[in-house]
Amino acid sequence: MKVGIFEAEPDENKPKFFITAAFPYPNSPLHLGHSRTYTITDVYARYMRMRGYNVLFPMGFHYTGTPILAMAESIAKGDHELIDLMINVYDVPPEDIEKLKDPLSLARYFHNDAKNAMIESGYSIDWRREFTTIDEEFKRFIIWQFTKLKEKGLVKKGTHPVGWCPNHNMPVGMHDTKGDVEPEIGEFTLILFELERDLYLPAATLRPETVFGVTNIWVNPNAEYVIVNIDGRRYIVSKRAAFKLRFQRDSIVEERTIKGEELLGKRARNPATGKLVPVLPAEFVDPETASGVVMSVPAHAPYDYVALEELKREKPDLLRKLGIDPEELAPIPLIRVKGYGEIPAKDIVERMGIKSQKEKDLLDEATKKLYSDEYHNGIVREDIIEHVYKDMPEPYRSFAVAPVKAWIVGKSVSEAREATTKWLSALGYEDRMYEILNRPVYCRCGTEIVVKVLRDQWFIDYGNPEWKKLVYELLDNMRIVPDEIREEFLKTVDWLHERAAARTRGLGTELPWAKGWIIESLSDSTIYMAFYTVVHKIRKYGLKPEQLTVEFWDYVLLGKGKAKDVAEKTGIKEEIIKELRRDFDYWYPLDSRHSGRDLVPNHLTFFLFNHAAIFPREKWPRQIVVNGFVLLEGKKMSKSLRNIIPLRRALRVYGVDTVRATLLAAAEILQDANFSEELAKSVMDRLRRFENYAKLAVEAESGETIADRWLLSVLQQRVDAVTKALDRLRTRAATITVLYEMSGDVAKYLELRNGKPGPALREYVENWAKMLAPIAPHIAEEVWHEVLGKDSFISVETWPTIDPKKRDAQVELLVSYVDRLVDDVKSILRVYKGEAKSLVVAVAKPDSWQIARIVASYVSRGGQLRDAIRAVINSGVPGKEAAQIVRKLYEFLRSVDEAMLALIESVQEFDEKEAVAKLKDYISRKTGIQKVEVYYVDEAGDKIPQQKLRQVIPLRPAILIA
Repeated sequence: MKVGIFEAEPDENKPKFFITAAFPYPNSPLHLGHSRTYTITDVYARYMRMRGYNVLFPMGFHYTGTPILAMAESIAKGDHELIDLMINVYDVPPEDIEKLKDPLSLARYFHNDAKNAMIESGYSIDWRREFTTIDEEFKRFIIWQFTKLKEKGLVKKGTHPVGWCPNHNMPVGMHDTKGDVEPEIGEFTLILFELERDLYLPAATLRPETVFGVTNIWVNPNAEYVIVNIDGRRYIVSKRAAFKLRFQRDSIVEERTIKGEELLGKRARNPATGKLVPVLPAEFVDPETASGVVMSVPAHAPYDYVALEELKREKPDLLRKLGIDPEELAPIPLIRVKGYGEIPAKDIVERMGIKSQKEKDLLDEATKKLYSDEYHNGIVREDIIEHVYKDMPEPYRSFAVAPVKAWIVGKSVSEAREATTKWLSALGYEDRMYEILNRPVYCRCGTEIVVKVLRDQWFIDYGNPEWKKLVYELLDNMRIVPDEIREEFLKTVDWLHERAAARTRGLGTELPWAKGWIIESLSDSTIYMAFYTVVHKIRKYGLKPEQLTVEFWDYVLLGKGKAKDVAEKTGIKEEIIKELRRDFDYWYPLDSRHSGRDLVPNHLTFFLFNHAAIFPREKWPRQIVVNGFVLLEGKKMSKSLRNIIPLRRALRVYGVDTVRATLLAAAEILQDANFSEELAKSVMDRLRRFENYAKLAVEAESGETIADRWLLSVLQQRVDAVTKALDRLRTRAATITVLYEMSGDVAKYLELRNGKPGPALREYVENWAKMLAPIAPHIAEEVWHEVLGKDSFISVETWPTIDPKKRDAQVELLVSYVDRLVDDVKSILRVYKGEAKSLVVAVAKPDSWQIARIVASYVSRGGQLRDAIRAVINSGVPGKEAAQIVRKLYEFLRSVDEAMLALIESVQEFDEKEAVAKLKDYISRKTGIQKVEVYYVDEAGDKIPQQKLRQVIPLRPAILIA
């Protein structure tokens, strides 16, 4: 029977809450990593629904781009590794492989599988609003979006570097690559060292300001290099560099190939100093990166320093053969930075114990650290003129010294970098080359991505400064959960620049003004949340795609124009258009957007940009929630490890609620969650305990005891803690409280009542079931109906609230006090020899309780001992006696938790003798001692030795076991 309790419609009598999670690509099954994002989203949606909000949680499927296409092509080509992965890791039946050879068939197959996984997971989704990004109605929505961006000048033609697949001849982004890696594009400065007339070694660097300290040029002796003519200028670059440069330059002609070893010993002129520096071999030079030619600055580059020292130490014969005096390779200090000596690279290398250029990880770490320190805190030395130019021949000296003195000496590294680049460019000795900084990145077809400079192509201008201002404003006015991720958003906004808007290949929407170009996947997935608000009504009223014009969307989503005019132009009834506008206006803005951390540098930031550009401020999103990844038994899930667990398999093995609760209990939201067998079994056990306790609750006896008052009092704490945790999206804290702490409460309650449930248990379990419902909805719903006999759905029940009348600090303190006493007795019993037949307890008199309250107040706020003593004296206790008592109390209370301190402060009067007397039977059961006696300290007489009685203070009784 379909009830539709999660099908949301506007209700002006309720506050609304619109929540979405990133829709999935249906090119493989959902796995535990996906499930974490969707489970957190669902928990929050269910929680807000129970808090009285009208909650909309919809879901769609992202077909756009090349991932689906690439996977289907690989299967069609008989990719054995992929087919094996599908069958043995992704649980695709062998007979279904044939279906996956067609892109649309593959998409629909995994779309259906993902939807079933979400339904089986109990996600409270309004499935009426489901769509795919290749639905014609959605394409019309995207055409409207890009029309708006173009009208605002934010989509424009230009020339920009992009990640590029040489095989498919198209731009690629994160979702077009293996492993969903965003290609990071960096710009290398090529400094031209003249090897002979009109032939240059273009040394690639990210630090052009260090050119003044170059001692030599590095090449890889085992690599292939080529002489190329690039736009009329002749360079020697690696074979791979020549290939990459074809995508960045108009004219490249290869003249001939040479081996790296052929260049050794040759000398090239440093354009900044006029000095001839030798070409030397280095294994660390990667011919695959940039030009394959590296300038050596041993004073400031750990790799260079280590490689030169290694060369001097291990290959002195080679240096002699090449006619190179080791003295000319001495480091030239250029930058002064706090924390380092004259030669910073030497300092950090020796500090880290690096001996060989093969210690790549350590060298990378050293390089990153030194470069950062120099960039942020370094100053170009005043004496570089003396170091660098003292033997410089004319005419170099004349044209170099003055500008270097004026623009570079004494400047910060960032200032010197810009000035050096401009100076070398003006002299004609500077060029540029783009590179993938996080290479290698591979297209889904298996081809390594390169950088292409696209000309006359359409880009989204994320570098627009005015647009960025709006995004900063949006970020300032929205909640980011957790807030520590805010800095990542700010950094992303800062470095974002133009981004290719379309591809020539893949599924999706055509650019309306450029036929044959498909809007790429991270560009059509930025404001689709608005589409959710009306898609089901578009279908309900049978609106045709061609009726969904730009004017239609202008009215529905922006309120522009008149409904009557839109109705006349589109043929849609005016009342329908107005209804769609009302629906959008009710649901927007989006209240909470959920996604994984990997989408912060792309999708989530693009989401902010596009909302800021298209919608008015009152429709800007209110919150983004970012979660970490999922580990499996402590290891990252990956295809290579073949440890990816499809979600539906996990649901079959562990059960739905166990999977949900394990993912939630494993870590707080931004931490990586470790899904382990041990934790899953523990969660499963706690869920069974909840069910068993619920069955006990319906058999409860009448007659309230201290235990019942205690349980209902503790319940108020749990309601408060779980409510606050879910408000802050601290889903682990909420789950631990509901599964473990509340289970512990009931276990304690039953101990207090000698295993016989009383009247408080049912009330506790009913509220417990409600708090468990967002986390483990299936068992909560089952207990609600089948055990507790309720007729309603727990999913739409009202969330529990605190009843201050049921909070009883006195009884909570009583139980806590007795539990501490029991623990102390057990500690004594562990070393006690003989049979324990009786327990005698001597306690402080009630009139000393105020001393405990005063001292607790000082301890809880970190007050000083002397101030606590003074306060107790002022209350009327004689000075000598006060000092002795307060010292002991102060030390003792520093060992108790905040909750206990709060109880002590809040309870006005407390009788320790009465507390022990009321729970004598409980103490006997817990300690195994049948006879329990309790006395005030002045009543104990000879029951307890005097030296023990003299140690008694409030909350610290004397104990005698006999």
